[in-house]
Amino acid sequence: MSTSPFALRTLSRIEFIALVAALMALNALAIDVMLPALPYMGEALNVLNENDRQLVLSTYMIGFGVTQLFFGPLSDRYGRRKPLLVGLVIYLFAAFAAILSPNFTTLLALRVVQGMGAAGTRVIAQSVVRDTFKGREMAEIFSLVFMVFMIMPVIAPGIGQVLLLTGPWTTIFIFMGGLASIISLWAFLRLPETLAPENQRPLRFSTVFQGFVLVFTNRTAMFYALAGVFVFGALFGFINASQQIYVGIYGLGTLFPVAFAAMAGVMSLSSYLNSRVVRRYGMRRISHMAILIFTSGSIIWWGLSIYFGEQPLPLPLFFAVFGVIMFMFGWSMGNMNSLSMDPLGSVAGTASAVFGFIQTVGGAVIGLFIGRLFDGSVTPIAGGYASMGIVAVICVLIAEKGRLFGVGEEYAEEGKS
Repeated sequence: MSTSPFALRTLSRIEFIALVAALMALNALAIDVMLPALPYMGEALNVLNENDRQLVLSTYMIGFGVTQLFFGPLSDRYGRRKPLLVGLVIYLFAAFAAILSPNFTTLLALRVVQGMGAAGTRVIAQSVVRDTFKGREMAEIFSLVFMVFMIMPVIAPGIGQVLLLTGPWTTIFIFMGGLASIISLWAFLRLPETLAPENQRPLRFSTVFQGFVLVFTNRTAMFYALAGVFVFGALFGFINASQQIYVGIYGLGTLFPVAFAAMAGVMSLSSYLNSRVVRRYGMRRISHMAILIFTSGSIIWWGLSIYFGEQPLPLPLFFAVFGVIMFMFGWSMGNMNSLSMDPLGSVAGTASAVFGFIQTVGGAVIGLFIGRLFDGSVTPIAGGYASMGIVAVICVLIAEKGRLFGVGEEYAEEGKS
C-alpha cells in the first residue's frame, strides 16, 4: 500500500520502477563497464602492478560510500529531488573530466568524485521506494527494481568491450556521461517529490544526530545491514578479480563479458522470482534460507578449489556452483535491505545513507582485501565468500535473537489473515 500521496502522482508503477532502477544502474555502470578496460587503462597510464588496476573500482566505491552520509540528512530536510539532481551533476562532471586524465592519480581522484555524485542516486532511490511503500510490498518493489537494475551488469561489460574495439579507453567515459545525461533529464522531468512535508526533518546537528541514533540503535535494522556488508564485500572481491579469473584462469578472452553477464542474469532472475514469492512467504523466511544456502555453497566452492589444487575447477563446475551462490545472493541481499529499511520510515533518508555508507565502504574495503589476495587461483576468492557468509549468518542470528525463519512480530497477524 502506498504511504505517500505524492509518490505516484505522475508516474505509472512500471515507469516508477524503471526510473528508480535506472538511477541505481548509474552506479553499476560506473563499475561494470570498466572491467574490460582495466588492462588498457593500466597500460596507457603506466600502472605496473596489475592488482593496482583494481583501484579504479575501489576508489569509486569509497567516494560513493562516504558521501551517502551527507545525502541522507540533506534529502530528509530538502526532499528527494534537489539533492538527487545535485548528485547527478557531480557524476556527469567527473565522468567527462576523466577523459582528460593525464595520469593514474588524477583518474583515481576523479573516480572518487564520480562516486560522490553517484551517492545521491543510491540514497535517494532507496528513500523514494521507502517513502512510497512498506513491508512486503516494499520488498516486492525492491526486487523488481533490482531485476531491472541488473540489466546493466549484464550488458555493461559487453558494451565496454565493444567500445574498446571502436576507440581508446576514454570512449567508455564518453558513453557513461552520455547515458547519465539521458537518465538525469528523465529524473528531472518525471520524478515527483515523494517526501511528504510533515516528514521533513530540520537540518540541525541535534536533529541529524537524533536520526543517526535512531538508525544505529535499531538492532534488527543494523544487523541486517551489517550482514549485507559482508555479503556485498564477498561479491566485490569477486568483481575486482573477475577479469583475472575469467581471462587469466579460464582464458575466455573477449568472451569475458558473456560470462560476467551470465552471472548477472542469474541474479536478475533471482530478483524477479523473489518479487513473485516474497508476499506469500515473507522477507525473513526467504532471506534466512538464502543466506544459509549462500554460505553452504561458498564453503563447497572453497573446498573444491582446494581439492583441485593448482588445476582450476572445470568451467562447467565453476559456473554450476557459483551460479547457485549468486542466485542466493539475489534473494538474501534484496530482502535483507528491505528488512533493514522497514522499521525506519521516519528517517528513511538517513537510514538509507547510513546503511549505504557501511555497506559500500565496508564492502569495498573487504572486497579490495579479498581481490588483492588473488594468486592465480580462485581459492582466495572462494575462501572470502565462505568466511563472509559465515559472518553474515551470525549477524542475522543477532538481528533475530537467535531465531530463524520467523515472519517478524509486525507480520504475525498479517500472516494469519
